[in-house]
Amino acid sequence: MKTDIETRFITLIGMPLRQSFAARMQNAAYEAMGLNLQYFYTEAGIDHLKEIVDGIRYNPSFIGCAVTKPNKVEVLKYLDEVDPLCKKMGACNTVVKKDGNLIGYNTDGIGFYRSITEDAGLSILDKTFFCFGAGGAGHAICSILAYYGAKEIYVTDMFSNNTNELVNSIDHNYTTLAKAVDYKDFSFIEKCDVIINASGIGMGRTIGESPLPIEFIRNDQFYFDACYNPDKTQFLLNAEEKGCSILNGLGMSLYQGAKQIELWTGKQAPIEVMRKELMDIISGR
Repeated sequence: MKTDIETRFITLIGMPLRQSFAARMQNAAYEAMGLNLQYFYTEAGIDHLKEIVDGIRYNPSFIGCAVTKPNKVEVLKYLDEVDPLCKKMGACNTVVKKDGNLIGYNTDGIGFYRSITEDAGLSILDKTFFCFGAGGAGHAICSILAYYGAKEIYVTDMFSNNTNELVNSIDHNYTTLAKAVDYKDFSFIEKCDVIINASGIGMGRTIGESPLPIEFIRNDQFYFDACYNPDKTQFLLNAEEKGCSILNGLGMSLYQGAKQIELWTGKQAPIEVMRKELMDIISGR
């Protein structure tokens, strides 16, 4: 990859990032598109987020940034404009720099919706969902579910204020019924069609852990984990053991990344190039 005075940059800000495949996927796309762009990692949490965002604002070599856990909600404080859908979701994963202004978007929900409907063939309409995690990913996923007509969404998070904020947001913006559930209250799992893990439990330092004990899993449910490294978290392994259909977050990452590229460059992303790069990473190539 060539770097020169004309190279422009995009960085992903989050922590941890060791498990991320985003840089290889994004850079493969830019190379295929013939663009002098480079995507790299900045591992940082909310303590240093403002300084990093300010650096991006004032450095002319940057065209924007990507944002991931735990910064997707906090970053909204430091932006000049927010896309209406992003505002409803209450979380941002994509920042575009335009005419000196930082504009926030959220492509996570779009990526999730495309993956779960196209890759899994699942209909959202009139289904009941349970979501572990009410941070940035949880906000995006639950908001897009409500937007597309989910019947009910139960939400839980280890921080009750996160849960309440997400439920209130859904109640305010959509007609879907949303209910806050106490952390580790699994009594509602049985009545749900789709169980989602957007908590981050099962990756990084929590590999081998699951937010849901296996005894609460019903074999006719669908299980989705926003994590894709490892490709099967303990959450998905338990569901698979019980005979459930499962899907990890790889497709969500692919489709949300493609939308990010379109926002940053104004050009259509090469989906199949990006998919191949992800498959190569998973295969160890």
